[in-house]
This record gives sequence, structure tokens and C-alpha cells, in this order.
Amino acid sequence: MTQISAPTPSSQLRIAVIGPGQIGSTFASRLARNGGHEVTVVARPGSPRLAQLQRDVAIVDCDGTRAEVRVLDQLDEETAYDLVLVTLLAHQVDAVLPALSRSAAKCIQFMFNTFDPTPLEGAGGAARCTFGMPIVQAQLDTDGKLKATIGAGGQKTLMGRRQWVAVFNAAGLPAALEPDMPLWLRCHAPLCVAFESVSIGAVERGSGASWSEAVILSRGVHASFDLIKTMGYPIYPRSKTWLDRSPVAALAGTLWFLSRVRGFRELLATGRAECEAIIDAMVRAARLQQRPIDDRIEAMRPANHGTRRA
Repeated sequence: MTQISAPTPSSQLRIAVIGPGQIGSTFASRLARNGGHEVTVVARPGSPRLAQLQRDVAIVDCDGTRAEVRVLDQLDEETAYDLVLVTLLAHQVDAVLPALSRSAAKCIQFMFNTFDPTPLEGAGGAARCTFGMPIVQAQLDTDGKLKATIGAGGQKTLMGRRQWVAVFNAAGLPAALEPDMPLWLRCHAPLCVAFESVSIGAVERGSGASWSEAVILSRGVHASFDLIKTMGYPIYPRSKTWLDRSPVAALAGTLWFLSRVRGFRELLATGRAECEAIIDAMVRAARLQQRPIDDRIEAMRPANHGTRRA
């Protein structure tokens, strides 16, 4: 296996960010401005976000603070980036996997919710692929200006390799090492679906979830955990093990309450496509296990909001 030298937090690195939306823009701006790194952002060809970035040649915060970046509409495959951060959603990543596979990038870090990280490792090679989970709150206004909240309540972005934890921390992006990031993501995916699904329904109705809806989503999370165990994986970490063993009503109560928190539901209600994609991945996994598709997992789909019955 080729050994890749670990960067030091003070080294100037070449970093590419694929998907400069809310999360990607937050990472790009802090890594460029605070970390002093050479950052390239790659936005979808013809997209409004690409036009905004080409206009500004920077990530611009709402207060006018600028972080200058290079702007491209496709990954430069010949550049040996020290790190490529992929901050797309799971259902968008297939479009960029061929370019990532061909690229000279030294390390590729996928940073989004996914139920099945294995194919992503295969696309880029296990030696240079790693995973993370961004934990920041950010918004882009209609003019492309960024408002980001980082480290609220002591929250930290999770990352699978220690060297990138150090680089992020040095750039003012609180991060922590998670030694089994793929399993963490697999076990987090059912909760991601539940949070997004309950938020989508709450925003559409303009009110919180009903108790019966919260119960159905909680049952779906339990069914998803059962699927993970059937696949031969433990529920991880310990906090989710406790959740797996807890009564349906415990998670239902949390979902019912969170759906009434305006900031929570508005933040997560944009995730319909991601929510559907994760459910699709769980359904595919059930089929591979030659296991009947559990109706409790299917019932978590946002499209079923108007017809759910406990």
C-alpha cells in the first residue's frame, strides 16, 4: 500500500471542495481564510451557485468577509490535491465518482449521510478514501452570501482520519476523530431519515408532527436497526445501542418535540431527496439479504405523510 505523508496543521495544502453549498462553502471559506490553504471549489455546471462564485471569486459571508477561492465547474483531475472534500448529498455523488476515480487527489473525504459507504471506497480506492460527518449550521441567502454557525453547543464535525481533524481544528472548524466512520454513518442513516421526514411534514403543514406520525417514524428507525443487525453489523456507537433497545415511545417523543422547534424543522426540511435516497439504499440492502421489505421502513418516506396510520 502506498504510504501518504500526513500533513501538518500549519502546512499550506491544496484542497478541493466538490459541492460548495451551505456545508461545502463553510468548509471552503474557513480552510482558505483561517487555515491559509489553497482552496478550489467545484460547482455544478450552469448552476446559480456557480454563477455566484464566478462573480465573487470568493466565498462571501453575510457581513462581507471574503475568502478567496478558485472556482471550477468540474474537478481538475490532473492536480494532486492533498484533500478533496465531497460535500454533495448521497444521491448526487454518482455523477462525480468517475472523475474522482481518475483524479490525482491524494485523499478523498466523503462528507454526507449514507447508508452504504462501501461503493464509495471502491470508487476511489480504500487507501485514499475516508469519511466524515459535517456538523455545522449554515445558510446561503439568495445572493449567495453565507451565514454559518460553527461549534454551537460544543458540536464537532466527525472525521475518520486524525490528520484531517488537526487541519480542520487549526482552521477554526471544530472536529473530532471517529475511529469507525463507515459504521457510524450506516447507523446514523435511519435517524437522519426520521429527522428529515418529520421536518418535511411539519413544514408542509405549518405545524408539528402528530403523535401517530412520530410513532411510525420511531418504528421505522427500529426496523432499520434490525436490518443493520441482519446485515451482520453492530449498532454503533453506544448511544444508538441504547436507542435500539429503548421503547418506541422514547424516540417518538423526541421527534414529536423537535418537529415543533421551528429552527430544527426548517434546517432539515430541505432534505427530501436525501431522505428518499437513504430509504432506497435500505430497501436495496434488504433485498440483498433476501429479506422481505419491511413496511415500517417504507412508511418513513416523506411522500407518505398524508396517509400514515399508526
